[in-house]
Amino acid sequence: MNDEILAIAGDFPATSYDEWRGAVDKALKGAPFEKKLVSKLYEGITVQPIYRRTDWPSEGDPSGFPGAMPFTRGCGAAGAGPDGWDVRQEHSHPDVKAGNDEILTDLERGVGSGLIQFDQAAQAGLDADAASAESLAGRDGVMVYSVDDLDALLAEVSLDIAPVSLDAGAQYLPAAALLAALWRRRNVAPGVALGAFNADPLAVLASTGALPTTVDTALARMADLAALTAATYPKVTAVGVNTSVYYDAGANEAQDLACSMATGVAYLRAMTQAGMSVDAACRQIVFTFSVGCDFFLTMTKLRAARKMWARIAESCGASESARAMTIFARTADRMMTRRDPWVNMLRTTTAAFAAGVAGANAVSVLPFDASLGLPGGLGRRIARNAQTVLREESSLTRVVDPAGGSWYVESLTDELARVAWTTFQEIEKAGGMVNALSNGMIAERIAASHAEREKNIGKRKDPITGVSEFPNITESPVESPKPDLKALRAEATKRLDALRSQRVTALAAAASMRSVDRAVLGQGKLAAAAIDAAAVGATLGTLAEALSALGGGATVKALPRHRLSETFETLRDQADAFKVKTGAWPRIFLANMGPVAHHTGRATFAKNFFETGGIETLGNNGFADAESCVKAFKDSGASMAILCSSDALYEGFVPSTAPALKQAGCSYLFLAGNPGEKKQAYSEAGVDDYIFLGGDVLGTLRATLARLGVTK
Repeated sequence: MNDEILAIAGDFPATSYDEWRGAVDKALKGAPFEKKLVSKLYEGITVQPIYRRTDWPSEGDPSGFPGAMPFTRGCGAAGAGPDGWDVRQEHSHPDVKAGNDEILTDLERGVGSGLIQFDQAAQAGLDADAASAESLAGRDGVMVYSVDDLDALLAEVSLDIAPVSLDAGAQYLPAAALLAALWRRRNVAPGVALGAFNADPLAVLASTGALPTTVDTALARMADLAALTAATYPKVTAVGVNTSVYYDAGANEAQDLACSMATGVAYLRAMTQAGMSVDAACRQIVFTFSVGCDFFLTMTKLRAARKMWARIAESCGASESARAMTIFARTADRMMTRRDPWVNMLRTTTAAFAAGVAGANAVSVLPFDASLGLPGGLGRRIARNAQTVLREESSLTRVVDPAGGSWYVESLTDELARVAWTTFQEIEKAGGMVNALSNGMIAERIAASHAEREKNIGKRKDPITGVSEFPNITESPVESPKPDLKALRAEATKRLDALRSQRVTALAAAASMRSVDRAVLGQGKLAAAAIDAAAVGATLGTLAEALSALGGGATVKALPRHRLSETFETLRDQADAFKVKTGAWPRIFLANMGPVAHHTGRATFAKNFFETGGIETLGNNGFADAESCVKAFKDSGASMAILCSSDALYEGFVPSTAPALKQAGCSYLFLAGNPGEKKQAYSEAGVDDYIFLGGDVLGTLRATLARLGVTK
């Protein structure tokens, strides 16, 4: 055996930055270094092509150790532990029975916890049998309106083992009462109950534009629920800070972080003003972040979030252990595409990978078909197995904070935190998150960020695989489950009718909620009364009605929801509708000139370009002269064409082919490539427009579809 130590680094001479820079400048051949290799993020952060020891101090270790201030590297000394993060699945199937089947299947196959999305009727404070619930029942969530419904949804689920999280929008208190009443029914001791109520009134206000109460009342009720939870259920949290509404509206990562911090501060104030200690209040909050597939930016966002919150909690007087942030990361809705949805598997896996590396406590992966409607069994299976592979086969949990110490990761984390902190301070100076939502400050800034990103998407500077790049207009659609909501509403109504025998008792119990003195709101008495009412049969609608009698209402302009691919997918939808109407997609003829070697590159570019808008490109092997090209164009039935060849051959082909195509009936003629100084000559020959890298792809496609009669 050879015991000689292999020291590869010592066999090569050290290279200085100046030497590296010299080699790079030589390779760039005069192109500007700053333009070619230095990039700027939407957050205003400049990313260098290489990071060195000088970019992050090695002494003092500013990021600290995992489990200690400032918690950048994680909230536990051992990281996520040997089992890794909690794999969470979201449940929104309207049918209680089908939902139970999905939950049990997920739990049997690797999922650790579930998040229950209540339907639009429940979130509006209505039972399914309410007249105004007809169009809301079963929309975007489970049809759960009573403790009986919740019991059926969670049948055979061990509630002392599998945590249950809730998303009931403005009805966080009635929903929490149903879950707590179910624990009571099943004799789950308060000390072992697991879950999260996720009261998040400001997210509801931003998302829907309204609250059924004043903001102050909503915050007071949240604090009341938190007080009861802290005193009664040590393994349950009451408050959520979910910034998905801002992220889906177009917020960049720094804005997302700033909104989360400002919301967290507003909730801390509400809880401490109601009498809770800072430590108890901090421990009641779970932060939910939507994460995208920009691997390093996602990773650094979660690390920066822990760092920022630790400083905020510290300044509020929290003990060190209470400053640790609990993070639930969910793959972002906005990055999901409806076209070529299979690519979503790659996007969500990348996002989950980044969240796991960053130390998220729980991660939810959206099924690849989630943006199409209810996800199918395959989508749910792939979503949960992606996390299983990451945790168990990729060995991500074997190292605590595997990205820690990277000069790039540490530097980007710090820069992102600084930019986000500045925005957070501006929100606070404006009067806090409530004022910033009310006066439009948040909406205005996010809209500006979205507009900048949308511009780059339109130019394909930010490509979207399968949509704005490499589209397949002949792809087969993915079918989604389509439950009969009318029939399910009828079933829900029957279940509610079965509770009518308890109506008097339930109404009396719900009425007791109104007797809670406003002066003691925040001490858990209102939440306790709601749980008592739910336990004797009060429905979610009954509880919501009782709470509405306590007065008020708040409105702001709701934030919009965007998906990054929506503009291109709208064009595809229009082209598909045209095909249904006429029997064929809108078309454009590829006038490929010269040998294959000369035209294939630009012909491929042109095909990719136009089919992102649903315009079928009619290809060929190329033409040696204008006459053969014109004949093929006439035979194609197309009304538009695009010249594709090399710059060297354009000079010979354009003067003869362009006018011949126009004379043959070509209503609009493109040329693939940037004509440069030849533009005037080519335009005079009959070329109407040019497509090339960096051009306005979206604008060109919209204009082309209009010329083809697809749109007006």
